[in-house]
Amino acid sequence: MPDTSNGREKINNYLKANEISISSLAKMYGISKQDMADYLAGRKKNPAANRTILKIISDFNLS
Repeated sequence: MPDTSNGREKINNYLKANEISISSLAKMYGISKQDMADYLAGRKKNPAANRTILKIISDFNLS
């Protein structure tokens, strides 16, 4: 599995800067709040987590 720490950091910084909650982001992507929190914290490192991180980076142009 590739390391997603840089992407997760960019997403977390974006959420803080724009005052977006993890639960709102989870609802937007149709996943549970706990799963989204685990993905963004790096506690879950599975293919679904990687796809979600990549999708968020792409959707919000965080490259």
